[in-house]
Amino acid sequence: MFDGQAPLDERARAYDRMAKALDWLGETWPDWPDLEAAAAAMGLSPHHFQREFTRWAGISPKQYQGALAHGAAGDLLRRGASVLDAALETGLSGPGRLHDLFIAHEGLTPGEAKAGGKGADLVLGRAPTPFGLGAWLIGPRGLVALGFIDEGAPARTGFEHQGRGEADAFADLAARYPGAAIRRDDAEAERFASRVFEAGEPLPVCLYGTPFRRQVWRALLEIPAGETRTYGSLAQAISAPKAARAVGAAVGANPVSWFIPCHRALAADGRLHNYHWGVARKRAMLVYERAHRA
Repeated sequence: MFDGQAPLDERARAYDRMAKALDWLGETWPDWPDLEAAAAAMGLSPHHFQREFTRWAGISPKQYQGALAHGAAGDLLRRGASVLDAALETGLSGPGRLHDLFIAHEGLTPGEAKAGGKGADLVLGRAPTPFGLGAWLIGPRGLVALGFIDEGAPARTGFEHQGRGEADAFADLAARYPGAAIRRDDAEAERFASRVFEAGEPLPVCLYGTPFRRQVWRALLEIPAGETRTYGSLAQAISAPKAARAVGAAVGANPVSWFIPCHRALAADGRLHNYHWGVARKRAMLVYERAHRA
């Protein structure tokens, strides 16, 4: 667990409110609302809000406002987390750092993947993450897929997806491997989540992708935590400058959210939209990375 942070289940419960807080602070920072105003907007006491925000994000609400002000690069909703560059330059980053992750690619054989996971025994369960409840799909050799659950999420509007309820999230993951034998086991998912997010153990990821997709996913892993790249710049990075649209499709096909960081990819206009698990979560992931980057 990161220094000074709450237990994983507490951070998961706080996620919805913290996502709203990030949105509210991102909209109001030019007026420099004080802690009392921010806390009131979230329906909390100042002490509770200060503690909950700091334990979730790793920086205080005031530090977050300062990072936005110093960056002055535009609204976080439109520009991603690039406005937080000033946080690093002025020493406003959080005390912890993200643990290193070992990604073992291609845990599924090409034959298993082509057959929709036929013959594979997979476990599907819900378990906490720093970004709310996760939908975890786990195989004997590691994590197969990770999505997120937003109960009561509104329907998608335009390019902006606001999230998926449990049934929708589970169906989304299971549909990727229609031939697999999938059983529900929340306890196993919780053990896996605790190993990764609290104990900081190396993460085996069990997936298969075409050579092009694996190339794009490797390029995503090379983007520094908290930074973003457009699909066009990713295409340049893999020496396929005319393949921005195909790169976007490969980013969207990534089954393992957060750990293979498709949240760091943006469309050409730089806006936070069209993220598979909700734009608020994408924003929260980028802020979280900035707070914990060494």
